Amino acid sequence: MEGKLLDTLKKYWHYDSFRPMQREAIESVLSGRDTLVLMPTGGGKSIIYQLPTLLSEGLCIVVTPLIALMKDQVDALRKRGIPAVAVHSGLTSRQIDIALDNCVYGDVKFLYVAPERLSSEMFRLRVDRMNVSILAVDEAHCISQWGYDFRPSYLRIKELRKILPDTPVLALTASATPQVAKDIMHQLEFAEPHILQSSFLRPNLSYSVRETSDKEGQLMRIVRNVPGCGIVYVRMRNTAERVANYLVEQGESASFYHGGLPNAERSMRQDDWISGKTRIMVATNAFGMGIDKRDVRFVVHYTMSDSLESYYQEAGRAGRDGKRSYAVILMEAYDNQRITELFTKEFPDIALIRSVYHELCSYLGVAIGDGKEASFVFNIYDFCRHIKLPIITVHNIIKLLQLNGYMTLVEECEHPARLMFMVTRDELYGVKLQSEKEEHIIRSILRLYTGIFSEFRPIDEMEIASQSKVSHTDVHELLKRLWRANIIRYIPTNNDPLIFLDEERLPARDIYIAPETYSQRKALMMERFNHMLHYANEEQECRSRIIEQYFCDKMSEPCGICDNCLAHKKGKKSRFINYEKQIIDLLIAEPMTIKEVVAKIKGNEQTIVESIRNLLERGKLKTENGKVFISEE
Repeated sequence: MEGKLLDTLKKYWHYDSFRPMQREAIESVLSGRDTLVLMPTGGGKSIIYQLPTLLSEGLCIVVTPLIALMKDQVDALRKRGIPAVAVHSGLTSRQIDIALDNCVYGDVKFLYVAPERLSSEMFRLRVDRMNVSILAVDEAHCISQWGYDFRPSYLRIKELRKILPDTPVLALTASATPQVAKDIMHQLEFAEPHILQSSFLRPNLSYSVRETSDKEGQLMRIVRNVPGCGIVYVRMRNTAERVANYLVEQGESASFYHGGLPNAERSMRQDDWISGKTRIMVATNAFGMGIDKRDVRFVVHYTMSDSLESYYQEAGRAGRDGKRSYAVILMEAYDNQRITELFTKEFPDIALIRSVYHELCSYLGVAIGDGKEASFVFNIYDFCRHIKLPIITVHNIIKLLQLNGYMTLVEECEHPARLMFMVTRDELYGVKLQSEKEEHIIRSILRLYTGIFSEFRPIDEMEIASQSKVSHTDVHELLKRLWRANIIRYIPTNNDPLIFLDEERLPARDIYIAPETYSQRKALMMERFNHMLHYANEEQECRSRIIEQYFCDKMSEPCGICDNCLAHKKGKKSRFINYEKQIIDLLIAEPMTIKEVVAKIKGNEQTIVESIRNLLERGKLKTENGKVFISEE
């Protein structure tokens, strides 16, 4: 078996050896055991289910919430000559039908599926006829309501287990506390507990926290002292735009990314950063999932994360190639208090939940007593502007409504293009078309789709192109021309989220939020946030050890490269002496503000400021008119 494993690894991935823990996990899957694998981001989790599938009969079903990741994985497998398909909301019913048929009757080895699709009757009936060798659950922490990114749609995986009782489950995640890991195994109905966990330590990643009154200046110090590309994480969309513009003004190659941008623009900005055209991406946490860029040298959190789980995921996007990289949090003196207050406001009270439910149903045009099992394209940013509430508050409210069975938000949905004729069939024959291509396209649409004169129908532009023998680009442009001529109504492919109403609309006063989904969730969120605060405020303990203990409940050796470890190595006294000499040398030339002194000295800003205070207290320096100068006494 060892020879087969290495031969398959070499044949399809061109590697000569496995990364740590990959072989052990693959052997566990091949033995038929339910297995939970905890492995850091970029550790090579996909090979753990892909390789054993190639050595087994049948196919592997991979449940993952990210459509972009599905597409990347399917494309990568096909390039290796491995048949794979994906089923998600961006496909027409006909495309899904064909894909599932190929899984039943064809030679497909991998079926990627979004968790929302698991409950559809079409999917469940086909799965029962498939030969499934492995059920892989990516981002498995999403199934635990104790996790930081709980997604109720993941609970539908239980139904899949009932259809496939003898199929082993492989659950994969990069971040799960012992409590979350235990809940993952419970929710996925493991035959017996079985965890394979690699270390959460990243030996090449230097963690640090810098307290500063000048975040922009400190950011520039990092950007100019650390070569290579990076990510700057912020909390708010307007902060992303402001910081990116500041970097550009300072001569840096930077761009911003957040969920409020159109999908095409987000894709373009992401591609420019991945290709190296843009050096620095300033982004909200909407950026980064499913991106495997291995040469990121720094990740700066301009605003602190709300949990160690999300911080570890985001910071871990630096240094995946194993080279020295940096993860830095920038903090101002009042950040702790401000962020704590913001966190409290973000968790909504029951009255606000009911109010938002009422506003949301009205926004969607659903009357009381209607709407059960209806779905709506949902622009959460427009809705938040409409009701004048922060997006994080609305997002938390929708999640609570989802936990209590009222609605489901599918955040990443690629909706197929849709079309409806604005003229009757008889009127269409009298329409004067501008080109022969338009005639070919209209004939193809009429052959392929029914009911298109009375309602919007999903269409496949590639299928129309093939049928009419017109290029896909021309089909898209000609449909827009027919739209402008009022012959059709045409909605191009888009990526807006979807809202599914699981129950009919109720009067707001009848909305019941179960205490276990509200008070316990609030307490857990606050507990995770307090762990984040502890990490950010700790000045003595190794930061890697804090992370390892949080996730694994064990103490590791100090990393030796975080800011706290380096401070211990150098010794605070010697650092003061070193900085004091540099400060005096600078001020001999001319008086400066403290900010100017800090900007000119390379090192820890907080220690430099403390050194200046030391010199002031000892009478070596004086201040006047906001500037520091050498005392003549």
